[in-house]
Amino acid sequence: MKSGEAASGTDPVAEFLAMMASERGAAANTIAAYRRDLTGAAEIVGPLGQADREDLRRLGNAWASLAPATVARKASALRQFYGFLLDERLREDDPSAALPQPAIRRPLPRILSHDEIDALFHTAEESAASGEPRAVRLLALLEMLYGSGLRATELVSLPLAAVPRDAPFLTVTGKGGQARMVPVSRRATQALSEWLKVRKGSGPFLFPSRKKHLTRVRLFQLLKELAARAGIDPAKISPHVLRHAFATHLLEGGADLRLLQTLLGHADIATTQIYIHVDAARLVALVNERHPLAERGSGG
Repeated sequence: MKSGEAASGTDPVAEFLAMMASERGAAANTIAAYRRDLTGAAEIVGPLGQADREDLRRLGNAWASLAPATVARKASALRQFYGFLLDERLREDDPSAALPQPAIRRPLPRILSHDEIDALFHTAEESAASGEPRAVRLLALLEMLYGSGLRATELVSLPLAAVPRDAPFLTVTGKGGQARMVPVSRRATQALSEWLKVRKGSGPFLFPSRKKHLTRVRLFQLLKELAARAGIDPAKISPHVLRHAFATHLLEGGADLRLLQTLLGHADIATTQIYIHVDAARLVALVNERHPLAERGSGG
């Protein structure tokens, strides 16, 4: 008899999701995504705890019309689920080898040049010089996106208490509720200081709005408006593009990849490694100039 629901008398999917929430700190939307993927698979093959390899091979045909990235995500959810069943001894075999393994290419991040970054800051600084609160706020937002590599949600939801006082760091709660320390540059500290002088309201958020805090959608709009004024195609700009610029330009400056992983809050360094492509020429030059055998030349 196959292991699973019938053998244990429990719902292994529910147990798996509970483990993801309690032990791995997965966010609510992540849990919901896993539940959708697992429920969808169960609708095709029946109870997942009892499914065997032949059952899972049927998923390849059922998912044939889906994008490779979607298939990879669904298959990943099932692999983690069956790994959990093995760990908990809810079954003795792992049928997930029968799942499809689509070849997907992670899209390369859009990159802003140093000149484009300079244009953005020049325009934002000119506006902020007027002292107008919205312009001062925009400069502070820009400094935090490019200077600290924050995600849009992390930035707009920063509590007022997060503003650094003695140390040039702030604590950010990222994906999955994971906290990390990020540096705040002298420029960003100055911009935040100017923003606090003109900030209105007594709410708990650093960037308050009428309802709660500045929304991600409004942040997108503000950046695109700034890009247009700076003579840059607004389609090239987003909070995530500025996060990419932060990572890329740090790597160009010699930052260690592991350090970059920590600063960006990536759980897997494979996510961080995507930035290597943008600096291939510098990496080749570094090997040629710094490798211990470089000075010995190519002669025999």
